[in-house]
Amino acid sequence: MNQFDSLDLHQNIAAALASAGFVQMTAVQAATLPDTLAGRDVMVQASTGSGKTIAFAVAGLQHIDATDFRTQLLVLCPTRELAAQVSDQIRLVGRQIANLKVLTLCGGEPMGPQIQSLKHGASVVVATPGRLLDHVGKRTLSLAHVKVRVLDEADRMLDMGFADDMATLFALTPKQAQTLFFSATYTEQVEQEAQRYLTNPIEHRQVTEDLQKPDIDQLVYRVDENNRLQVLKGILSEYQPGKAVVFCNRRDQVTVVYEALLAAGFTVLPLQGEMTQPQRNEVLVQFASECLQVLVATDVAARGLDVKDIDCVINYAVSEESEVHIHRIGRTGRAGAKGAAYTLCSEAEEPALGRIEALLDTTLVRKSGQSLRFHANRICDPAFSCIAIGAGKKQKLRPTDFLGSLTQDAGIEGTDIGKITVQSQVSFVAVKQRSVKRALKLFREGRIKGKKVRARKAGL
Repeated sequence: MNQFDSLDLHQNIAAALASAGFVQMTAVQAATLPDTLAGRDVMVQASTGSGKTIAFAVAGLQHIDATDFRTQLLVLCPTRELAAQVSDQIRLVGRQIANLKVLTLCGGEPMGPQIQSLKHGASVVVATPGRLLDHVGKRTLSLAHVKVRVLDEADRMLDMGFADDMATLFALTPKQAQTLFFSATYTEQVEQEAQRYLTNPIEHRQVTEDLQKPDIDQLVYRVDENNRLQVLKGILSEYQPGKAVVFCNRRDQVTVVYEALLAAGFTVLPLQGEMTQPQRNEVLVQFASECLQVLVATDVAARGLDVKDIDCVINYAVSEESEVHIHRIGRTGRAGAKGAAYTLCSEAEEPALGRIEALLDTTLVRKSGQSLRFHANRICDPAFSCIAIGAGKKQKLRPTDFLGSLTQDAGIEGTDIGKITVQSQVSFVAVKQRSVKRALKLFREGRIKGKKVRARKAGL
């Protein structure tokens, strides 16, 4: 009974799930969908990677009328990256629903195009709170017809930073709207705040234990401020991860770490809030496409980073919030893979680390950072390089168009071509280092599907 076809779903939703290969429900989907499809409010604690996005996408789309272009499903996310991923998953579930329009509204992008899109309506809106408030204030969007409202990463959405925004936005939605809260963690304060918006909710708590289930080896290296960077470089050269995320507590830390690793010879890029959305997209695509060994990020990435096969997470500084530590290390060891998490901890950070250990109900092994040495000759270069092309879905291009041109016109072996990502106005192709020059020559001098395109090596 844990299969999607055991649910009474609209035919087009069931068909989309089947065609995408979703047959067996995950634990969170099997637990929550009977309640959410019945119209009940839920408060769900579900670990990252548990399938919660599909769970609320199915429930939300089941209740809307796609022929009505007024906003009926509203999903709120704390970061732009997470909002983009949620939109993609909703489009996947709803791809066989005729005329379904899913609109993503986030800051960091021009208001003009969003306003133009809203003139035609959107049955589904996925948004960050600040940009949604901007549109509501300009009266370019009404929330008066919302049937289902979802908070993804509800703990972050209901903490002190977003609490006032949530109160304002929810007051603009109908009182009878179904409310679905999903999060990996809940503090007592957030639970109290959540009760303001939920009506007789069903609580699903199956994943407090799941936080311990991923196969992640955690190790703490004792450092001081004089050797923290050197220990970080030692970890990267000693363990040689193919893909590693280094988490920093502040933006200025990201800059210092990024510049130091770049100077040491690592293939590295930063990810932080001051970057434009196109810059952030380009960095994330390179990381997902195995064109980048190290991503240095603030915690904005911990909430929206969905990249497979991350070998390790390194906490350059101990997080002051224990729950944030759990989100950070949850980027590795996913889908049954083994992961590693290394935390650099000074004497002053021991109290914060103690709170993390209390939450995890474990004592983390500590080693001296002096035991590590940085070996420049052990740095691993990525197998692929990423090429950015100034054309995408708007120009009717598909991954097969790039693959065909590279293999047939440029004579590049198929094994030299990695992940191909086609976005609205830009595309990215991962190509092995030995074939990069031939690929760039094709893009710059030839045509893709009869179109001239601009191409460059991706990077900041």
